[in-house]
Amino acid sequence: MSELIDPVKLDRLAQVAVNVGLNLQPGQDLILTGSVDSLPLVRKIAEHAYKAGAGQVVPILSDDQITLARFRHARDDSFDVASGWLFDGMAAAYDKGAARLAVVGGDPMLLSNEDPTKVARANKAMAMAYTPARERITRFATNWTLVAWPDRAWAQLVFPDLDADAAQSALAEAIFAASRVNDADAVANWAAHNARLSERAAWLDGQNFAALHFTGPGTDLTVGLADGHKWLAGATETHRHRLQPEHPDRGRFTTPHALKVGGACGRVQTPSHQGHADRGNRRALSKAARSPRLARKPGRMCCARCSIPMRARRLGEVALVPHRLADLRPPGLLFYNTLFDENVASHIALGQCYATCFHGGDKLSAIIKAKAATAARSISTG
Repeated sequence: MSELIDPVKLDRLAQVAVNVGLNLQPGQDLILTGSVDSLPLVRKIAEHAYKAGAGQVVPILSDDQITLARFRHARDDSFDVASGWLFDGMAAAYDKGAARLAVVGGDPMLLSNEDPTKVARANKAMAMAYTPARERITRFATNWTLVAWPDRAWAQLVFPDLDADAAQSALAEAIFAASRVNDADAVANWAAHNARLSERAAWLDGQNFAALHFTGPGTDLTVGLADGHKWLAGATETHRHRLQPEHPDRGRFTTPHALKVGGACGRVQTPSHQGHADRGNRRALSKAARSPRLARKPGRMCCARCSIPMRARRLGEVALVPHRLADLRPPGLLFYNTLFDENVASHIALGQCYATCFHGGDKLSAIIKAKAATAARSISTG
């Protein structure tokens, strides 16, 4: 770890992750994932978890060099399978009350020089194997949260004009500011922020909007909202505890209607996906939200994305974010990380929605879910 990373703020970040993000309860186990590079933060989180009365902290670590070794030397058929046994175990742990904390922030371009087809196949296999654990997360069956570590490779991508130490220090400070841990009483800071978010989400809920219309450079997009949709923001109630899913968190989000999305959306940023920079700046969406497609010639990454299941190409989230950015990042800074960059502007996201974004979503019956799946299949083949 760079000696220029403020140890006091790093400790506050860990404290906020445990006490605000997770709201970890006495006796509750914690599944803690992160990279080997993020060990300074992982260790601090474990320390605060045990101070909060955690039963057992179970760390699961990844390593960039091992990941690259797989893509360069593993058997070809290995990219179509994933360790389902691990995620089955995680799902079982959640059912027994374990919390989940992910330390994110690896090299966004780690796989940029690897075969995009293998990357897509591996991600597809991972997504399928992760289903049991992800299902518990998306319906907030347990408390979970995300927090970021300033990985050196990530830092040098964000701050290319600085040396490695200075870049990591600069990224750490940006993360601390966005995560609201610069103040001595970071926990109180988050409480006040959550109160503001909840007030605005309640106002949106009361309006019961049928659709949102976005306009701007390259954008003229109508996003219909699902019947019975509910707006969420900030701290969220789970079946067990109140939690703060993300740090930072500035948006209010809900669920679009799969059949009522149409138009085109543009952007001025260049996010990364599966290790590649996605430079297409305009997407057209069909009225059935069948799939997003580039209005310009797609690159390798966009072609690889088409291998994901058809239903996963629909919008699963729409979020409104205020224009004021001073509390999140310096003007013009691009994080190349969804956790941070999605909190800069109102946005849409592909994939599975959250059951909690429906009024009574926790009581959705298996029959309703089966009808929804049937409808999705008919749309994808229409």
